[in-house]
Amino acid sequence: MRLLADPRDHPREAVALLVGAVLLFAGLDVLYTVLGSRTTGPAGPWAGLVFRLVLDAAVLAVLRAPLLVTWLTIVGTAVLQLSELVSPGLLVASPVIGGDPLTLGATPVVVNVVVQMRNQRSTWVLIGVLTILATRPWDPSLLTISVGLLSTAVPALLGRYMAARRTLMASLRERAERTDREQRLLAEQARAEERARLAAEMHDVVTHRVSLMVLQAGAIEVTATDPETRRAAAGLRDAGMQALDELRELVGVFGGERTGESPTVGPPAPRVELRDLVDASVTAGVDVRLDCAGDADAVPAAVLRTAHRVVQEALTNVHKHAPGGRVRVDVRYGADAVNVAVTNSAATADAALGRTGSGSGLRGLRERVAMIGGTLQAGPRPDGGFAVRAELPVAR
Repeated sequence: MRLLADPRDHPREAVALLVGAVLLFAGLDVLYTVLGSRTTGPAGPWAGLVFRLVLDAAVLAVLRAPLLVTWLTIVGTAVLQLSELVSPGLLVASPVIGGDPLTLGATPVVVNVVVQMRNQRSTWVLIGVLTILATRPWDPSLLTISVGLLSTAVPALLGRYMAARRTLMASLRERAERTDREQRLLAEQARAEERARLAAEMHDVVTHRVSLMVLQAGAIEVTATDPETRRAAAGLRDAGMQALDELRELVGVFGGERTGESPTVGPPAPRVELRDLVDASVTAGVDVRLDCAGDADAVPAAVLRTAHRVVQEALTNVHKHAPGGRVRVDVRYGADAVNVAVTNSAATADAALGRTGSGSGLRGLRERVAMIGGTLQAGPRPDGGFAVRAELPVAR
């Protein structure tokens, strides 16, 4: 018999199943009476049927008042058994065509529903009383005990199994939904981190190149003698600074702070690329000297990429804040660590170009260095210049 434990979850289905079960047992009581199983006492042949139908109708309230209906079932069963002892035939029909004449037919419905709705000690006490009345241990017989257990103990155990299964399924659904939510959150977090990494790469790569373009355009504007060339160079310089401002806004939109390992976009040949960075800065009018020592081929690619980014960010800051100073780049490839130092002398900054910075370059660089277990120090020098020093461990 399948009845719902909590009518608040599926009220229509619960009521429909309950009404169907009650109509079934009420119909059986009517059928037995029509077939000839009627009472023979002074109350008339229909007294037993009316008594049972009234109690069957009371079962319809079991979803709202389970304990009250259980008490009514106990009292009704006790009245049937007492009436048979005191006045045989008053409420118990004969001959017996089906079922137990001393037990209400709707008892299994009451037991099943009550056990599902109220798993408490008081409920089981009432079920125990019903079981004793149904099995009648004071007048035992195989038929009485088996029918009594089938109408009380078996529906009770079935109800507990259904309630436990329902609780387990609800727990599994909740766990699956929670897992799905966690997976969505992890995916969103991964996308956010990827956007942040891409934004950081744009800051490292694009800002450096555009800064070189702005410096070169400024140099052409100063040295050119043709007015048209100077105007074109000035326009190019303004466009470059506008591009840096827009890039800063875009980095902010994407959350340009590194929170994970950056994509592999580093140089295939680190020493050559460092030379390219230096040559590009020299072409833009910055006096840069490069000094490398050690075997770069023995250094892991991730460390080489990080060293490249340190030099690139340091030169970018020189272009913005000290384009006329002298710069020295020292890189030492050791067996245990790679040491990078970029120092520059004091110089007058380009005010317009300096305002294009987002202020997140060194912060992002520290995070990138920290990801491989390194340290980064950056700050002004006593002579008015600036120094960026990084120690990058070589993992073996």
